[in-house]
Amino acid sequence: MTEKKTVVIVGGGAAGFFCAVNVARMNPLLKVIILEKSSKLLSKVKVSGGGRCNVTNACFDIPTLARQYPRGGNFVKKSFHHFYTKDTIHWFEERGVLLKAEADGRIFPTTNSSQTIINCLLNEANKYGVEILMNTEVKGIQHCNNQFEIICDTSRKLFADYLCIASGGYAKSTMFDWIKSTGHCIETPLPSLFTFNLPGHRICSMMGLSVANVSIKIAGTKLEQKGPVLITHWGISGPAVLKLSAWGARELAAKQYEFTAIINWVPDYNETTMIEKLQQFRIIQPAQKIFIKNTWGLPTRLWEFFCNASKITHEMRWADLPSSAQNKLVKCLCAYEVAIKGKTTFKEEFVTAGGVCLSEVDASTMHSKLIPNLYFAGEVLDVDGITGGFNFQHAWTSGYIAALHIAKEK
Repeated sequence: MTEKKTVVIVGGGAAGFFCAVNVARMNPLLKVIILEKSSKLLSKVKVSGGGRCNVTNACFDIPTLARQYPRGGNFVKKSFHHFYTKDTIHWFEERGVLLKAEADGRIFPTTNSSQTIINCLLNEANKYGVEILMNTEVKGIQHCNNQFEIICDTSRKLFADYLCIASGGYAKSTMFDWIKSTGHCIETPLPSLFTFNLPGHRICSMMGLSVANVSIKIAGTKLEQKGPVLITHWGISGPAVLKLSAWGARELAAKQYEFTAIINWVPDYNETTMIEKLQQFRIIQPAQKIFIKNTWGLPTRLWEFFCNASKITHEMRWADLPSSAQNKLVKCLCAYEVAIKGKTTFKEEFVTAGGVCLSEVDASTMHSKLIPNLYFAGEVLDVDGITGGFNFQHAWTSGYIAALHIAKEK
């Protein structure tokens, strides 16, 4: 009997697992092995979305979907034509995992538990005989005579006919050295999806307070994003900040994470239209006390914070508002400047910008353009999306496409 050809997948995360279970299902004549360097499988899947697993996003237009990736947008635009959001939903639902979309577009399992996704993938691996080797870190690979020799930290050597690298992102360029040895170039890795630190800033006294629609821009750049903002005990977070950090990953790194952020808490207004609005209040409701109510639906604590910062007293009425206090209030509402000094990793959403250069990988097959039978999938590639399920979608897409083409190999 002819000996089975071997597929080795480096990485037991979302992309690696998805590649493994699909290639094993599509071609039973292949022996499939996952190498995972840690003692945990699918660790990001486990903690994603606060333990609910943000599987993907309810964005079904490929050009729009591709625009959610600060790096790799053109690459994923090609790959999504082969497997994208609808395919992900269908794949899981075929296996009994029902998904639901929330108001912000994020898609979760209806069970609200990441374990549902993990169990599905583990069941597939068991069903199709995928072998999993834990605590096995790859230290080097060599390609010779159409076969890969894989050197592990356990001093064990494995041989593979096909190799898919889905090892995830790395924090330092040196950690990519074993991949560089194949001749592939690496874009310098940098953090993406991080929060902004405001050490000692007074606004941090309102930690836990959130505002649903805020505009933030970085002074001296074109970087600007809108969305919810959360005030934390160390600074500001929330989707608007995370999107800004993703789009500005390289630019903010170059600034060593020290810059000025300008926040508009009421983005339907600018400074000019806000002055006009406040002047209307002088006419329409001159006797109303300013402290009592704000028109813009801001949290009461935040409104009072801005009133205090503008030297507006509890008894002051709109008719009594001095121009100096008015101008200060307008600045607070529409152009509130904060000095950012440093960043903080955002829990499980952390991803890296950088990785294997996309010009060296075929977006339609995930095949290396440099080495036969070598594939890549997931965050190891220089692709990263904003928060909201987009990074997992790239993992499913690239893992599936790699599996599809490995399974077709003779």
